[in-house]
Amino acid sequence: MDGCQETGDHVATRQDELRREQRVVDDRYARLDALRAQARARLADVRRAGPSGSPQNRSERDSFATLYEDRLAQLEAVEDRLVFGRLDLQTDSTIYVGRLGLTDDQHASVLTDWRAPAAQAFYRATSAHPDGVARRRHLVTRRRTVTGVEDELLDLDAPADESTLSGEGALLAALSTGRTSQMGDIVATIQAEQDAIIRSGLDGVLVVQGGPGTGKTAVALHRAAYLLYAHRRTLERSGVLLVGPSSSFLRYIDQVLPSLGETGVVSTTVGDLLPGVRATGSDSAEATRVKGLAIMARVVRRAVRRRERVPAHDQAVRVEGHDVVVRRRDVRDAIARARRTQKPHNEARRTFVREMLQRLADQVSDQLGERIEGDDRSILLDDLRHSHDIRVALNLAWLPMSPEWLLEDLYAKPGRLEELAPELRESERRALLRPRGSAWSDADVPLLDEAAELLGVDDQVARDARRVEDAERAARVEYAREMLRSTGAGDGIVDAETVADRFSAGGSHLTTAERAAQDRSWTYGHVVVDEAQELSAMAWRMLARRCPTRSFTVVGDVAQTSSPAGTRDWRAALEPPLGRSVRVKELTVNYRTPRSVADAAQRVARAAGLPVSALTSARDVDGALETVQVGTPDETVTVAVRRLEDAAQTFLEDDGTGRVAVIATAETLTRIELALDDLDPSAAVTAARAGTDPQIVLLTPEAAKGLEFDAVVVVEPATITARRSGDSDLYVALTRPTQRLVVIHADVLPPGIEPSS
Repeated sequence: MDGCQETGDHVATRQDELRREQRVVDDRYARLDALRAQARARLADVRRAGPSGSPQNRSERDSFATLYEDRLAQLEAVEDRLVFGRLDLQTDSTIYVGRLGLTDDQHASVLTDWRAPAAQAFYRATSAHPDGVARRRHLVTRRRTVTGVEDELLDLDAPADESTLSGEGALLAALSTGRTSQMGDIVATIQAEQDAIIRSGLDGVLVVQGGPGTGKTAVALHRAAYLLYAHRRTLERSGVLLVGPSSSFLRYIDQVLPSLGETGVVSTTVGDLLPGVRATGSDSAEATRVKGLAIMARVVRRAVRRRERVPAHDQAVRVEGHDVVVRRRDVRDAIARARRTQKPHNEARRTFVREMLQRLADQVSDQLGERIEGDDRSILLDDLRHSHDIRVALNLAWLPMSPEWLLEDLYAKPGRLEELAPELRESERRALLRPRGSAWSDADVPLLDEAAELLGVDDQVARDARRVEDAERAARVEYAREMLRSTGAGDGIVDAETVADRFSAGGSHLTTAERAAQDRSWTYGHVVVDEAQELSAMAWRMLARRCPTRSFTVVGDVAQTSSPAGTRDWRAALEPPLGRSVRVKELTVNYRTPRSVADAAQRVARAAGLPVSALTSARDVDGALETVQVGTPDETVTVAVRRLEDAAQTFLEDDGTGRVAVIATAETLTRIELALDDLDPSAAVTAARAGTDPQIVLLTPEAAKGLEFDAVVVVEPATITARRSGDSDLYVALTRPTQRLVVIHADVLPPGIEPSS
C-alpha cells in the first residue's frame, strides 16, 4: 500500500513539474510570437512606403527591409524546441536556455541564448566541477508541448565521474529518433568534449578529427553559429564560408544553422566556389590526383609567364603614313616595367601597352624631327592603339587572357604541357589532355581560381562589359523618353535620364552572404570545411585566398579519405597553405553507430591499415549487425531487395521520418535499381523511393559520405574494396546506420566482419 502511495506521489510530482515547465515554455513562445508580429508589422510598413523618395531614402528603406526580413527569418527558424534547458544555480537563481536569447518588454532576459557565456555550464558542468550549478534540467518538447523532463543533481560530495555523458537520457532519445532527409541540430544534447571545441577561439586553424558518428559535422555547424554570435562585429561584414563535399550534403544540413539562429553563412562546394563556373564534368582518378598536386600552381604560373614574351625578330609596321618598328629591346624593357608593378597579368598589361605606345610615338616624333605633345600626341597614341598590326604584335608579346582560355589551351596541347610541366611524368601529362570545350570538373575549379588570381581582370573584357552596360542604359533612356513623350508625364520637371536611372535603381538589397557568393575576390572572416580530408593541395590554396586571417575550422577523418587528391596527414596538407598555427582536437565518442557495428567497422579499417581514431560507442542496439551470405552475385540483388522491404516495414513511418539506404558500387546499384523497378507499384518500397524527398535511397559510398540513415544495406563489400580507395569507401559505408546494418555478400567478407551465426 505504501509503495503504491509513493508511486502515485511520484507521478503527481512529475505531472506538477511538467505543468510548471509548460507554463514557462508557453510564456517564451508567447514572447516569440509577439516579436514575430512586431517584425512583420515593421516590414509591412517599410514595404508600403514603396520605392519613392531620394536615393538615400530608398537605400535606407532597403536596409531596414533587409534587417526586418533577416530578423523575421531568424525568429521563424527557431520554432522547434525553442526552450530545451534549465539551470538551477547555487545562488538560488534559475536560467532557461534556448535557441536564441529573448527579453521581455522591460529588456529583462527571459531566455538565454545557448551560445552565451551564461549557458556554457549547461554543457560543461559535472558533479566534480558543477560551475555554480545545483541542478541541470533537460526539457523534452514536441512542437510547443513539454513531454518530459530529465534532471541531473550536481552534488559536490558525489564521486566524480568525468566519463558520464551529461543529459544521457535526452541524448539517447535523440539518437533513436527516426532520421529525415535533413540533418537535425544537437543544440539540446551537446556533450562536454563537443562544447569545448565549439567555443574554441577564432584565431588560427582548428582541426576537428574524429571517426564516423562522433558529431563532427554537427560540431562544425554549431561552431559556425557560436562564432557568429561571439564575434559578431568581426564577422558580420565579412561573413562565414561553409564548404561541404557535395550539393546533396549541403541540402542535408541547410536547416541546421537557421535553426540555431543564423542565416548569413555562405554554403558551397569547392566546385561551385568560383562565380560564373559550373563544374559539370568528371575526371579519371589519375587526372583528379594530378590536378590536385601543389606543383600545378607552378605550372599555371608558367603558363601565364609564357604569354609575356619577347618576339624573335623586330617587326616593321606602317601607321597613318609612318613606318614604326616593334623592337625586341623595347618589348623586353616594357615587359620588365610591367612586371615591376607586381600586378596580375591582365592588369599589368596596361602598363606594357602604354609603355610600348609611348616608344612607338617617340619613333614618329624622331621621323618628323620634332617633339609631338598635347592633343596631337593623344591623337597619335590613339591611332597607334587602334592599328590592327600593332594590336596583333602587342598581343603576341603580352596576350590578354581569361582563366578558362588559359587552362583550355594548356589541356589541349601535349607540347605545351611538356614544356610547362616537366616535373610530371608522361602518363600524368597524358591524363590531363582533353579537347577544347570539355566541361569543367570539380578538380579544374582550383586551377581556374589560381589562374584568375594570376591574371586579374582582363581590361578588354571590362571595356566590353562597360560597352554593354552603356548600350543597356541608352535603351532605358530611349524607352523613358518615349514614355514621357507619349504620356505627357514629367511636364519638363523630370528628364528621361532620371527616369531611366530610377528604373535601374530598383531591386532587392543584397545581404553580405549574397554579395560574397557573387564575388571571387571576397575574403571571409572564417571558413568552415567539412569532409576536409577530400580536399587537394590546390583546393586548399583556393580556400586560403578566401581567408587572409587564416581563421579556419577544418572537420574530417583521414581514415575516410577517398579522393585520390585527398590527405592522410592534416599537418602535411594544411601547414603549406595555411601556416603553422594548426591545432588538432579529436572527438572520441561515437554517438551515431551501434557499438557492434562501429566495432566491426573499426576492425575492417585497422585490417586495411587505415589511420583510424580510437572511438568509444555511446550505445548498442540488439541485432544491429547482420551478414547474409548468398551463392551468386545475382542472389545478392534479390536478397538486397528483400531486406530493403523488411527495413521499410521496420523503420519508415507515415509521417515521413525514417530513412533507409542501399550502399554499393555504381554497377551493383544499377542492377538493384532494375530489380526495384520491377516491383509492384503499390509496394511500400516503391512509394518510399518516390518523390523529391524519398525515404529509401541508393548511393555509392562517395555519395553517402557525411549522411546517416536508420538502416543501411551494404551489398558485396569485396567489390567496394576492389576499387581505388575502396578500403576507405567501405569504412564509410559500414558507418552510416543509426540502428541496423545488413551486409550481403557472395564473395569473401573482408577481414574484420564476422559472419552471422
